[in-house]
Amino acid sequence: MSAINSVTDLTVEGDVAVITLNSPPVNALSANVREGLFEGFKAANADPAVKAIVLICEGRTFIAGADITEFGGASKGPSLTEVQDMMENAPKPVVAAIHGTALGGGLEIALVAHYRVAVPSARFGLPEVNLGLLPGAGGTQRLPRVAGVEKALEMMTSGRHAPAKEALEMGLVDELAEDGKLRETAMAFARKAVAENKPLVKVRDNNTKVEAARGKPEIFAAFRKANARKFRGFLAPEYNIRCIEAAVNLPFNEGLAVERKLFTELVTGSQSAAQRYTFFAERQAQKIPDVPDDTPLIPVKSVGIIGAGTMGGGIAMNFANAGIPVVIVELKEDALQRGLATIRKNYERTASRGGLTAEQVEQRCALITGALDMNALAPVDLVIEAVFERMDIKKDIFTKLDAICKPGAILATNTSGLNIDEIASVTKRPEAVIGLHFFSPANVMKLLEIVRADHTSKSVIATSMKLAKQIGKIAVLVGVCPGFVGNRILGARQREAQKLVLEGAMPWDIDRVLFDFGFPMGPFAMSDLAGLDIGWVKERSNGETIRDVLCEADRRGQKTGAGYYDYDENRNALPSPFTEKVIHDFIVKSGANPRTISDEEILERCLYPMINEGVKILEEGKAIRASDIDIVWQNGYGWPVYRGGPMWYGDQISPAKVLAKMKEFQATMGDQFKPAPLLEKMVAEGKKFSDL
Repeated sequence: MSAINSVTDLTVEGDVAVITLNSPPVNALSANVREGLFEGFKAANADPAVKAIVLICEGRTFIAGADITEFGGASKGPSLTEVQDMMENAPKPVVAAIHGTALGGGLEIALVAHYRVAVPSARFGLPEVNLGLLPGAGGTQRLPRVAGVEKALEMMTSGRHAPAKEALEMGLVDELAEDGKLRETAMAFARKAVAENKPLVKVRDNNTKVEAARGKPEIFAAFRKANARKFRGFLAPEYNIRCIEAAVNLPFNEGLAVERKLFTELVTGSQSAAQRYTFFAERQAQKIPDVPDDTPLIPVKSVGIIGAGTMGGGIAMNFANAGIPVVIVELKEDALQRGLATIRKNYERTASRGGLTAEQVEQRCALITGALDMNALAPVDLVIEAVFERMDIKKDIFTKLDAICKPGAILATNTSGLNIDEIASVTKRPEAVIGLHFFSPANVMKLLEIVRADHTSKSVIATSMKLAKQIGKIAVLVGVCPGFVGNRILGARQREAQKLVLEGAMPWDIDRVLFDFGFPMGPFAMSDLAGLDIGWVKERSNGETIRDVLCEADRRGQKTGAGYYDYDENRNALPSPFTEKVIHDFIVKSGANPRTISDEEILERCLYPMINEGVKILEEGKAIRASDIDIVWQNGYGWPVYRGGPMWYGDQISPAKVLAKMKEFQATMGDQFKPAPLLEKMVAEGKKFSDL
C-alpha cells in the first residue's frame, strides 16, 4: 500500500489497483480529496501491471457530496471535472464500489466510472436542489442517460435518495454485493471485466434513454404543471428541469455548457445563498452553549400525553412513529375514543396513499393506548400536557402530575405562549419542567420550540433536543416570554395586517403581497383556514372587531363557507363584498379616511416589525442566535426557505434600511414602530443580524 496523500491510498493486488479514500466524516469532495483521487488514478493509469481500477471508501459512506464550505472561496487543487476526466478516460476498467450514500458530487464521481457495484443498503441521489443548486459536474447530463428522463426529473427536483435495488433496476448500478463483501465483489467484477474484455462504458455516450424523450416537450410541460405548487418561487427546480431538457435536445458537451451556465447563476444568486445558510443554521440550532455534548441524558422509553384532541393525537403519532409507547389521558370516554379513532384514520389515510403498510398501521396504533385516569402516567418517562390554553387548567394539571409522576420524569407543557415558570412553580421539581411547543398538525409540522424555563435542568434540555431529532423534528431552544419566539414575532405581523385593513387595504391585498413574497398563504387566508372562532366566545361578543362581526354572522372561515373570504363549493377563496362592507363601516365609524396603500408599504409594514421584534428577542436573550429565529420561522410559519428567514432577509435589505423605515413609521404612526435599542446600536457599529 502506498499513500497518495493524507486521505488516499493506492494498493495493487495482482492486476487490480484499489484506490481507497478515507476523509471523515463523509468523504466530502474537498481539495485534499480531489487531489488524492486525481493523483491516485493518474498513478494507476500509468502502471502497466494494473489492468483494472476499483474506487472504494472507508468509513460509513461513499462520497456523500461536495464540501460546501469551499463554495465561494478560491479554487485549490484539481477541479472535480479534472478528476472525472482522469477516471472516465482511463484506458482500463474503473469500478466504483459504493456503500452508504453516493450523493451530489459523489454520485457524479460514480457516474464517470465505467461500472458501479453497491451493497443493498446503499443510496443514490443528486440533492443539490435542497441547497438551491443543480448538479454542476455533469450530473444533469449523465443521470437522464442512465435512469431515463422521468426518473431524473423526479430525483433531481426532489433531492430524493434512491435505494440500491431501485438503482439496479434503472441501470445506475451494475451489480449488488452482499453487505460486508463490497471490496471483494468489486474486485471480482473488475477482474471479470478484464477477462471478458468488457467495454469501457461511458455514460456520456449512452443516448438511448434521452433520445426516447426527444421531440416530446409534453413530458416536461406535464411535469412542470404537476409540480407547480411545490416549486412555486424556487429557481433551482426549474433550472434542473432546463438542464434535463438540454440533455434530451443537445449533444453532451453542449448540455454541459448549459449546466455550467445555470449552475453559475444559482451558486452566485441569493436563493442558493439562503438555502446554504439554512443548511448550516439547522445544524447550529442544535448547539446550546451552556449545555455540553456530554450532558447526561434521561432515558425516555415511554410517554404520556394529556389531551386526545387534534394536538394531543398528533403529538402521540410522532412518538409511535419512532417506536415509543404512548399513553393518552382524557377526562371523558367519548373524547378519548374520538381521539384514538382520529389517530387510526390518519394512519389509514397515509397507508391508502402508499406511505405505510397495513401491518405498520397496526403496529403504530398498538403503541398508543388510552386512559381516563391520570394515575396511568405514574410509570412514564415524559409527560406532555396538551390541553386548552388556560393558566388555571395547566397549573391544576401540573400540581397533579407532581404528585403522580415518578422521580426523574420530565414534565412538559405544549403551551404556545404561557409563562412556563409560573406553571413550574406549582411543582416541587421545577428543574424537570420544560416547554415542548409542537405546531399543528403536530404529526406533520417539523418545528419543535423547546422552551427553557428558569430552573429547567441541562439534562432535561439535552434530552429534549435529542428526543426531537429522534421523532423527526427540527428543534430550536428558546426562552420564556409571551408567545416565545415564533408567536411573538407573528404577533407583530398580525398587528400590522389588522391595522392596514383599517387604513384601506383589503385582506386579499395583504394576503396577495405575502403570498407573492413566498408564504404559502397570507394572514387572513390562514385565519379562515384555522377558523375565525378559535378563542372567540359568542356570549361575550359585541361587535367590537371585524372578526367579531364576521363570527356573529356565522362567517367562521372555510368550515362555514365564508370568513374574510367567500368560498365556492371547492373551497376556492373569493374576495367578499360582505367583508368589504364590514371593513368600510369600521373605517367610517373610526372617523379615518381610507387611502390607497402600495404593495411595497404592505410588505414593509408586515415584515420590518417582525425583524425588529426578532432583535428585541435577541436583546433579551430569548433566542440564542439570529439564525435560530430564522429556523423557527421557516419550519413553523412558512417563511420561504429561499428568503432565509426574517433575520437573514433583514441582512439582505440591510439593517440600516430596516432602522430607517422603522423610524419613518414611528414618526407617522406611533411608538409601536420604535426600533429596538440593539438595532440602533448594531447599525451604528456596522454590524449585521448574523453577527448577533
